[in-house]
Amino acid sequence: MNSTKIEPKYISKSNPRVGLIALASDFMIERDFINVIKDRDIDFFVNRIECYNPLTTENLIKMSNKVTEVTKDILPDQDIDCVVYGCTSGTIAAGYSSIEQKIKVAKPMADVTTPSTAAIKALKKLNINKICLFTPYSKKLNDDVAEYFKSEGFEITSNAYFDIEADYDIGKVDQNYLCEVLSKIDLNGAEALFVSCTALPVLPIIDELEKKLNTTVLSSNQALIWDTLEKINKNNSVEGFGKLFQSN
Repeated sequence: MNSTKIEPKYISKSNPRVGLIALASDFMIERDFINVIKDRDIDFFVNRIECYNPLTTENLIKMSNKVTEVTKDILPDQDIDCVVYGCTSGTIAAGYSSIEQKIKVAKPMADVTTPSTAAIKALKKLNINKICLFTPYSKKLNDDVAEYFKSEGFEITSNAYFDIEADYDIGKVDQNYLCEVLSKIDLNGAEALFVSCTALPVLPIIDELEKKLNTTVLSSNQALIWDTLEKINKNNSVEGFGKLFQSN
């Protein structure tokens, strides 16, 4: 048998690479990302991080201890343009600087985004100062999220929450019921509604909510995807996912 060695030809230019760290129990975040970026020249990779229930500050910090290890396993020894840490309350609990530092141990050249920091960036981009806050969390985590936004200079005009303690239960919330609840929420003079948590099925109903409430609606995944696309210069002509994407 004759064997012939053929030299491979490698691509000279690659698409921007996005690496998502998703909670092991999150039903929604990958689907939301794919729904927005599916027709774009973006290479998208996901790894999952162990999530400890119930969702408490202590468990969210404990989860963050594995960030470097999980990041390393997204295309090992390869550069990634943007690493996304997909947990709103987890970033608030552990602190953005800590998350960024852990990611950059594994991917030093990558930009880093998180839902909480992306939400702050989005609110500032839209010149919004007063927000109505909705979370699915326990009272304690809900209050922590509210304090985080206050510490960033925003006024919380009203606040409501589901009091769910387990992440996998958040992902099971009925989307139609969520839309009904949020469309009746008391905005109390707010300039926008922010819905926290990457596991809630909010992104598909944002357009509908903005029409019903006649105000801007932001969600963790929406802000996170928007900021990711900003960082890789692909944030143009996104339709159907709220006013935020029209702000560019």
